[in-house]
Amino acid sequence: MLLALYTFGQFIEPADSTANDGFHARNDPILQMVDQAAGLVARSGYASDPGPEPWGQEVYPEFYTERGDGWSPATLSLWEDMESLFVFTYFGLHDEALKHGHEWFQKPHWPPLVLWWQGAETRPTWAQGVERHRHLHENGPAPFAFTFKHPFDKDGNATKLDKARVQNLHTASA
Repeated sequence: MLLALYTFGQFIEPADSTANDGFHARNDPILQMVDQAAGLVARSGYASDPGPEPWGQEVYPEFYTERGDGWSPATLSLWEDMESLFVFTYFGLHDEALKHGHEWFQKPHWPPLVLWWQGAETRPTWAQGVERHRHLHENGPAPFAFTFKHPFDKDGNATKLDKARVQNLHTASA
């Protein structure tokens, strides 16, 4: 079993607005970093961009508002474990970008991310990510769809992040 991650955000302004320049300046370096991140198994690409192949047709949750730009920031990836993903997400350049998120993204009334355990033999699709995201939003954390604050292990039991492992991974990546 691998940990699947789906994220979704909605820009305040259209995607190509200069208000989003800070996001765009960080996007490619962050994608390069994630491709080298400890614990990353694979990530979906986007049909409109060079790089990895997309995992199915790109779709967005019902929170998406089309503004004529045709897209909104979203990610779909697979990880070996929660601690590796947590370290990538909340330390380094990605964490720095998260701290500026209020400059680019609407304050969400939806979960910013959803996690779930996925069989190692298949890749999740964008539609499955949206389905898990919807489930989390409507029902709260459960083994089917959860967050770092309320995680579940591979067997569906409530669990916690291993803080010592997070610290060790962070130290090793610094």
